[in-house]
Order: sequence, then structure tokens, then C-alpha cells
Amino acid sequence: MALVVRSADMLSSKTGQNRQEHHTDLFDGDELIIRRGQTFQIELELNRPFSADTDKLHLDLKTGPLPVVSKGTHVIIPLVDHLEDERWEAKIVEHNGNKIKLSVNSPPKAVIGLYGLSVTTSSSKGGIATTHDLNKNIVMLFNPWCEEDTVFLDDEEERKEYVLNDIGRIYYGTENQIGARTWNFGQFQEGILEASLFVLEKSEIPPSGRGDPVNVVRVISAMVSINAQDDFGVLVGNWSGNYSDGVSPAAWSGSVEILKKYHASDGTPVSYGQCWVFSGVTTTVLRCLGVPARSVTNFQSAHDTDISLTTDVYFDENMEPIDYLNTDSVWNFHVWNDCWMARPDLPPGHGGWQALDSTPQETSQGTFRCGPASVNAIRSGQVYLKHDTPFVFAEVNSDKIYWQRNLDGTFSQIHSEKKAVGHHISTKAVGSDERADITHLYKHSEGSEEERIAVETASRYGSKPEVYSTPMAEDVSVEVNMEGEGPRMGADAQLTITVKNLSSQPRRTTLHSQVAVMYYTGVLKGTVKKDQMPVELLPNEVKTIEWVLPYQQYQDQLVDQAALMLTLSGRVSETQQVLANQTTFRLRTPDLNIKPLGEAVVGKEMAAKITFTNPLPRMLKGVIFRVEGLGLQKGHEVIVGDVSGHSTVTLTEHFIPTQPGLRKLVASLDCKQLTQVHGVVDILVQE
Repeated sequence: MALVVRSADMLSSKTGQNRQEHHTDLFDGDELIIRRGQTFQIELELNRPFSADTDKLHLDLKTGPLPVVSKGTHVIIPLVDHLEDERWEAKIVEHNGNKIKLSVNSPPKAVIGLYGLSVTTSSSKGGIATTHDLNKNIVMLFNPWCEEDTVFLDDEEERKEYVLNDIGRIYYGTENQIGARTWNFGQFQEGILEASLFVLEKSEIPPSGRGDPVNVVRVISAMVSINAQDDFGVLVGNWSGNYSDGVSPAAWSGSVEILKKYHASDGTPVSYGQCWVFSGVTTTVLRCLGVPARSVTNFQSAHDTDISLTTDVYFDENMEPIDYLNTDSVWNFHVWNDCWMARPDLPPGHGGWQALDSTPQETSQGTFRCGPASVNAIRSGQVYLKHDTPFVFAEVNSDKIYWQRNLDGTFSQIHSEKKAVGHHISTKAVGSDERADITHLYKHSEGSEEERIAVETASRYGSKPEVYSTPMAEDVSVEVNMEGEGPRMGADAQLTITVKNLSSQPRRTTLHSQVAVMYYTGVLKGTVKKDQMPVELLPNEVKTIEWVLPYQQYQDQLVDQAALMLTLSGRVSETQQVLANQTTFRLRTPDLNIKPLGEAVVGKEMAAKITFTNPLPRMLKGVIFRVEGLGLQKGHEVIVGDVSGHSTVTLTEHFIPTQPGLRKLVASLDCKQLTQVHGVVDILVQE
């Protein structure tokens, strides 16, 4: 009698051996989700007992529209007596009547994605082979637990954080006032695995290229935001301040809604994103596919447009900025990603964290994407190593070079700031909600010999290799400081300017100050206040000047991120030394206060009280709260309406927790006059 497969059990329940051993038990649903380079089990029910002497059997796995054996997208899995590592093969491990249990092994370089499975049976007596399509899918992911996989990460706590943690923190603000918001990555939520695979489908990467994480993260960097009008990216970038036909970038508090919307609309880009949204979505997709990833924020992040590896600021003969030449900018903060992998394509020593940036800034090989760039290469200034290392190097460690136009139209270098960019590079700490400062991974300590060597090494490969040459007598310094956590939204902003004369002769200068409102990308919206102050210094004198910006002067000028930039410039009469300083600061917004009410038990209704006090002396119009909590309730909007000046609103949310354990309820407030207001509370849910 011919051997026929009646049915197959993929042993794919969340609590079963496969999903537990492969660390995929957190994913929603019950399809078989496995990681490459590791064995998994399936059971086949046959029409009669299997005879090892006369029966033959093999499995076929196929992925992509045109599966081909030579490209690894059609896999023929033979039955063997002994499993060996690093290859596709299957072995019968149990016989039970008409049932057999197979243990199947995959190589650590297998193509990731969605596979269809079929079984072919025949007998050695020369019968016809019959193929049974099992109508069962298998999803194959990268495997950070497998030493032979290039994404292998050795530390279990780090794997829990960078692969399995579905909630994180994203940092924003300015270097002296770092703000943090909770972000729901939600990579295990219903529909997110399908959406992440769909992002890969929409990209140009052929299925055969999906075994190499360098390839995969590079296309994801390109796919998360749209590049051109005809692109299929997940999100539309918008820095205009007008988001009326979409969701304001600051209003999102997680990736789930964005990815589901993108998938449900068959790849229509979602409106709108800015860098932290792009980064949050990238973290979700990478963790979902099994690549260890984190969102990283760089404060004072340079955007070098001419690959000079310096950030250039141009002034005319009268020391007025020349706007059309000042295309390089310094963003208050910029959020990108680190992802973890070996880099066999680079010289040794460049594996580990790789920088990946999904915000469309400059094109790389014709597409807006950036990375993966080895963080070790960035640190040592080896900007000739792919991909896009010069761009990331400039973001974190370029010098700010000030140029002045001469009467004959040429430019002279008049000042350089060596510590202007790349401060407090931040990510969420492993295993806690603390901020981890990872600046030391991206650059040697400022001012150290190694750091100078790295900067000068890098600039030799840039478009202006001759920048580093002319030191000048510099004995006057100017710096700006602020009290405590800095100015609050709705109050006057106060800063202190300190000018020091380090020489034994008197010095005179006039400090020109201007303060402008800026988008967090470093684009200035407009000047709020300009003035100048003559400063006379005795030998070795230190002067402090109080600088105040009244609320009335900035109240109508603010944009989304409520950041301001103070630019000071001047020239010392005696030495012609140029003084230059740019300081960014933000106006701090209040938090939403969330207080849980009642017992937190799965299936039992509970409530939470959300309180907000308007810090401004004016009415906030059309206030909307967005509330969500993984395992507590789905994301939704609550329309609050107008909130008058300095008044307090309270809102009670009722919900029924669906999952036990430590959960976070996150809320954010969205309105035109005030953004980046959010809150979070931990809720311990009992079974």
C-alpha cells in the first residue's frame, strides 16, 4: 500500500516545546515560529506505519514567489539517521502506530521569512512519489541564541532587553534637559509579525537575500520612511507643524498602530513620523525578526550635507550668518538605531553594534537609507568602511568650523569648536528604565588625543581634507549655563553667560546674541530676540551676565518641540580672536500624572485616574489624550476639548487587564500649543 500523509501537527502551541525552545512563545497566534540554526519537531500522521527499510520521505520548504534550490528559497530536507549541525535535515525520533515524530534541523544562515511546507513520500519498490501540501506555514527568524548565527548575542540579559522586551524608552530634548518617553514596541502583538514580513515583501530585496542581516537591516532602514513620492515606505516624514490630515508625530506612543495600519492598507504610507517614530518602528521590526536592536538618541547631532566631515557655519564680512550657505545643521537631538551583528564583510573588530538610521536625510546608493555602520569604525574615524560611516561619524564627532567671507569673496576659517556635536548619546539601560549613556562607544572622550586623531583621520577622507591647520591665540572663553533642569514652558527663560579672560592683559569685545526658535532637526524657524552687549575684562577677570527671555516674547513663536537656540558671537579687539557659542535649550513640559484605582486582576475591571495641569496662562484648544497599555487596553483617543490657562483636568479610564505581570499604562496629550506631554505608570496585574 502506498504511503500517504493524512495530517501534520506542527506542535506550534505557545506552551509547546518548539515555541518555548525557540524563544518565540511571546508571539501572538499559534503558527510555527522558529529561529534558524536550531532543531524543531513536527508530527506526521500516515495511513499506515512507516517502514524504514522500504519507505522514503523528504520535506520541502519554499519561500518567496519563485522558489529555487540554488538560491536557498526552495529547501529539500532529507531524512537522515544522525543530525549534523549547520545543514537542513530531518530524523525520525519517535514511532507510534501510524504516527512519526520528526526532529528537523536548519542551518544558521537560512533565509528568514514565511515558508510553505510539503511532504513527499514514496517506496523503494518503485512506486510513484506523492507530494502532500500541508497548508501549514512556518516562519523562520534570525537567532541571537545561536552561536553560528551572525546576529548571535552572548549575554542573556541583553537578549531579553534587545530582542524580547516589547516596551522601551526613547530620549529627546536637548543635551542639558534630556526628556524620556515610554514607547510600546509591541513586536509580539497580533499582526506585527505579519506586518514586519510584509515590510520585507514590499522592499526590493529578493527572498534569497534575506539570509544576511546586513542586507535585511539596510532595506528596513530604507523602508521605514518614504523616500520619494512613489515609495512604499511605512511612514511619511513631516516637519512642517501641520499634521491635520494625519497623526502628529509627537502623539504616537508605540509602533503597533502604525504597522497594522500600513499592513491593512496594503502598504499605504502612514502619516506622520519624525526621527523617534522612525526609530521606534525600526526597533519593532528588527526585534520582531530576531535582530537585537535598540533606539539611540544623539544630542547636538550634526547633519553634514557636503561630506566634508565638518559642520560648517558661514558668516559674511559683517559677521552676519549667510543663510543660503548654512545647509549643514545641528539637530538638538536625533534618534536612530543600533543593531547587533557580526560583520564578516569588514576587517576584524568591526562587528557588534551597528548604527542604522531610518530618517531620510541623505541618499546612500541612490536611496534614503543609512547603515549599518560599525560603531567601532565610527569611534576610530575609519570612515572608509561601509555603510555610510562618514555620515554617522559627522553626526557624532565632527568639529564645527566657522568661516568668514573676505572682501575678495574667498572664505577664511576663523574659529573651530571641537566639542560642539555628539553629546550624551543615550539608550534605555538593560533591565531597567534608567538612561544609559553610550557616548563612549561612539567616540573617545572629548579632547583626548585619541579623539583628535579620530577626527583628523576621518576628515582626511572627506571633501575638505585641508581644514585642520591654523591655530590662533585664544585667551578669552565664553560659556552658557542654566540652573537645575532649566526653564519651564510658560515661564521666563533665564540663562547665565560667563566670559573669562585667561590672559594678563585687558580684553574688550562686543557679544552679539540672538535667540531663535528651532525645529529639533536644527532648522531655525525665526529669531525671537536679538541684542548686543559690550564686555570689558580686566586681566584674568571672570564676568557673569544674566540673560532673560520673557514668556511674552516667545509664546507665539513655538513649534512642536519647543526648543530655542542662543547664538553668541564676537571678536576680541586686541587679538582678533573670534568668540562663538551656540546653546540649545528646551522649555520643559509637565507630565501627565496617572494613578491606578482598584485591584489589578486579569479579567476584572479596574480604573486609572489621569491628571494634567495646563502650565500656560492661555487656553489650550482641542486637547486629545491618547491612552494605551499592552495587556491592559488597546490604544485609543479621548477627546478632552479646551483647557483654560493654569487649570487642571482629570480623566478616569476604565479597562479590563488581559495579561498578568508588570504592565505599563502610557498616556500622551496632543494639542497644537503643547506637545511632548506624556506619562506612564506601572501596574502589577495578578492572575
